[in-house]
Amino acid sequence: MKHARIAYMPLATYPEAVGDEAILAAAGFAASLGCRLHVTVFSVDIPRMSSPLGSFLVNVPGLVHAAKEKSKAECQRLLGLVQKAGEALFDVHCKQREVVIGGAFDVSAAEARYYDLAVLPWSGETMAAQDMAQCVVFGSGRPVILVPPSARPAPLDHIAIAWDGSRVAARALGDILPLLREGGRVSVLTVEDEKSLSGPDIAGALASSLGRRDITAAPIETTLGNRSIAEALQVMALSQGAQLLAMGGFGHSRVRDFVLGGATQGVLAHLQLPTLLSH
Repeated sequence: MKHARIAYMPLATYPEAVGDEAILAAAGFAASLGCRLHVTVFSVDIPRMSSPLGSFLVNVPGLVHAAKEKSKAECQRLLGLVQKAGEALFDVHCKQREVVIGGAFDVSAAEARYYDLAVLPWSGETMAAQDMAQCVVFGSGRPVILVPPSARPAPLDHIAIAWDGSRVAARALGDILPLLREGGRVSVLTVEDEKSLSGPDIAGALASSLGRRDITAAPIETTLGNRSIAEALQVMALSQGAQLLAMGGFGHSRVRDFVLGGATQGVLAHLQLPTLLSH
């Protein structure tokens, strides 16, 4: 029996929110996947801080109050923005939640575990968006789709998978296939000279495996040239007309300090199409 698929979208408001265009693009993309959407908008709680100079030079309590009120107002505005979009697009549920300063990211990773996937509006210029992506990708255990403002909602008929035969690439493949529309196709991308691959013609092997499952798939191989691995993967995906790139998210954690691998880091920095990351 087919179950309802629910996507989760967390939105932080402090120190700044992601732009409206990216938020609407992410909401529309979730709708195009046939997902219901659950949105949590986070306002900030800043604990009372004392200054050795009191309020003689800086009105600390006043600054704290202004930041909290700005965050609350932004919460209400974003809730209205998403709810209005949801009226025209799909089933959306919104809630507001107050968290201590810096807490929105870990709370978002924990909340995401209760849903099928997370969709995150993306901005390469907004540090809050980057911090949110790292925490949810590496902390939720759920597939995460980063959606740039340029994304346009449409049924998912064509996906690209960055394939190196690794465990995380296989996980990304397993996460993306249920989202592919029936009768859709897959481009299997490999970059031959970026690193040692697990065997010859691994793209062809995966395409053949998908074909035995009645999924139309084609191997696409390239070399780096003067490009970064992230640029090569995205150029390949876009040249094939793929609507989404799926890849494994590489990284390790040390006291919540995430260090991303080269391909993932490059994709995050210069995102050109919706990208699913699995970890």
